[in-house]
Amino acid sequence: MSELAVEVTNVSMRFNLEREKINSLKEYTIKLLKKNIEYNEFYALKNVSFQVRKGDSFAIVGGNGSGKSTMLKIISGIYKPSEGKVSVSGSIAPLIELGTGFDVELTARENVFLNGAVLGHSKKFMLERFEEIIDFSELHDFIDVPLKNYSSGMVARLGFSIATLVKPELLIVDEILSVGDQAFQAKCEKRMDELTMGGTTLLLVSHSIEQVRNVCKNAIWLKRGEVAASGPVEDVCNAYLQGQ
Repeated sequence: MSELAVEVTNVSMRFNLEREKINSLKEYTIKLLKKNIEYNEFYALKNVSFQVRKGDSFAIVGGNGSGKSTMLKIISGIYKPSEGKVSVSGSIAPLIELGTGFDVELTARENVFLNGAVLGHSKKFMLERFEEIIDFSELHDFIDVPLKNYSSGMVARLGFSIATLVKPELLIVDEILSVGDQAFQAKCEKRMDELTMGGTTLLLVSHSIEQVRNVCKNAIWLKRGEVAASGPVEDVCNAYLQGQ
């Protein structure tokens, strides 16, 4: 049996939501000092457990507000869970939010090197692979245009091209491919297949059940922060479609 890439054990994530309206920073500060702010507790995740084996292509499905993105942020180390434990083996390339690691005032060319540095790559390495990145993203005509003038689909192209330049041990993709056109989505799906065939573990969140079926082997369905089903992707997708 293969080793685990991700192990999530009894994870809960609790957020405090202010119960009352506060109209100014001064009022907020006074209430904070007096410990007089009332909160409602909201659980984005409740006692979630699952395992992802190395080399697997694994999806998390569910409706809006089901806790999918929160789960990915916990696995990526962006959030610390309120309860429970997450163990991750290997290097992570997270594609969670559009524009993460980019400066919208800079051009695509400048952002390639900025994002490369964030991922720990040298300028020399990025220079050697620059054409490969731009070729995959198909942004040749826009490389000297500031990202603030890009569409969300163009930003997704650039982000995916950089994140998958080097084969990560764990690739996390959250919805960002949904903003691209169909042809580019198919291109990304092919690259994800190539990466998983080469040993990369894929963790995918997508509203597209068709994409999940095309790309992933196993899945869990989160419903209101709890695991409603887990197992082979076809079984989970069928349960999700029937139980929405």
